[in-house]
Amino acid sequence: MNNIVAIVGRPNVGKSTLFNRLIQRREAIVDSVSGVTRDRNYGKSEWNGKEFSVIDTGGYVRGSDDVFEGEIRKQVELAIDEADVIIFVVDVEEGITPMDDVVARLLRKVTKPVLLAVNKVDNAMREKDALEFYNLGLGEYYTFASISGSGTGDLLDALIDAFPVKPEPVQEEVVLPRFAVVGRPNAGKSSFINALIGKERFMVTDIAGTTRDAIDTKFDRFGFEFNLVDTAGIRRKAKVKEDLEFYSVMRSVRAIEHADICILIIDATRGFEGQDQSIFWLAEKNRKGVVILVNKWDLVEKETMSTRDYEEKIKKELMPFTDVPILFVSALTKQRLLKALEATVKVYENRQQRIATSKFNEFMLKVIEAYPPPATKGKYVKIKYCMQLPTQTPQFVFFANMPQYVKEPYKRYLENKIREKWDFSGVPIDIYIREK
Repeated sequence: MNNIVAIVGRPNVGKSTLFNRLIQRREAIVDSVSGVTRDRNYGKSEWNGKEFSVIDTGGYVRGSDDVFEGEIRKQVELAIDEADVIIFVVDVEEGITPMDDVVARLLRKVTKPVLLAVNKVDNAMREKDALEFYNLGLGEYYTFASISGSGTGDLLDALIDAFPVKPEPVQEEVVLPRFAVVGRPNAGKSSFINALIGKERFMVTDIAGTTRDAIDTKFDRFGFEFNLVDTAGIRRKAKVKEDLEFYSVMRSVRAIEHADICILIIDATRGFEGQDQSIFWLAEKNRKGVVILVNKWDLVEKETMSTRDYEEKIKKELMPFTDVPILFVSALTKQRLLKALEATVKVYENRQQRIATSKFNEFMLKVIEAYPPPATKGKYVKIKYCMQLPTQTPQFVFFANMPQYVKEPYKRYLENKIREKWDFSGVPIDIYIREK
């Protein structure tokens, strides 16, 4: 499971610039996903072969100085609560400010690793100015310049060293699929889970989750058996007056990383909102299977073709990844819950699907012959062989004489043809072009 890194600090110290630098470290790193609001970002990064999730808390605080202080405190408390390592960013140009002191006071009390990162240090004079930050009482600091990138390597080395050593997960005799129930607050996640497991919980066993918060519930009814990763009923922290929107996405980051399939529950009365999209793209970028359940469908006034119209609106927001099951359910009346389970299990099976190389070549080479890659600068690309890679998620490689000339539109064409022939509904697909 990936570690979670939270970047904290007062506004305008360069948190978002550092975040952008981290997630663009290499091509394959996931781009940031816009979060609950325009200003909140989530992404994935990698350094020295170790992947981790990054949460940028920047740009969130608004209002007077008093509001600033309260909101900063709230965010730092959330980061302390959820992250494995915290990067506290300060600005060498402005030195230690009262707000930096507020954050430092909170961070001095925690047992989690805290890296003090002094930004905008791009010359020897500023290196000397940075000595002031020893006064924050957080020990060693790391100097860097987020715009140019100088010093970020040392900071990242320290970050990797600071990650806690996590115990190997105890393997069950039968490894069950893990389905995470995710979604914005009040979309009906708790109602959905309660409707599935029933009040009696007679067929349910609680298993300690892989984090202190996510609880795996073993579900074994109606012929289905899987672990349900619940982000709805996670205990509230007594000391954290959490911002629900921010906190729910932090929990979703955890749950998504633990899951094989994400059941994204949206509120039919509110539509497919920004946070729903944020959580969807988090799942897609993590290469998890996704099923979308439009809950509270019993409360929506029905019109002719209303489900089709609603589905089209959602798919428009999901482009180009539109091959996703969308079901209209009601946790309250238990309408179509069994179908929702069937769809989720089917997406899991799709994600496990393996295509024989001979069959894959037989079909795809005809497809490529009928519509070869467009010529670039008078050079023709020839693809003679292809196969599915032996990876956990569906990945396909096509061997070409000039892979650099195969552009994204043609990769999408190949993906669409694969989806037409084989059922990969709800599952992200990766297409690679390599030199033969």
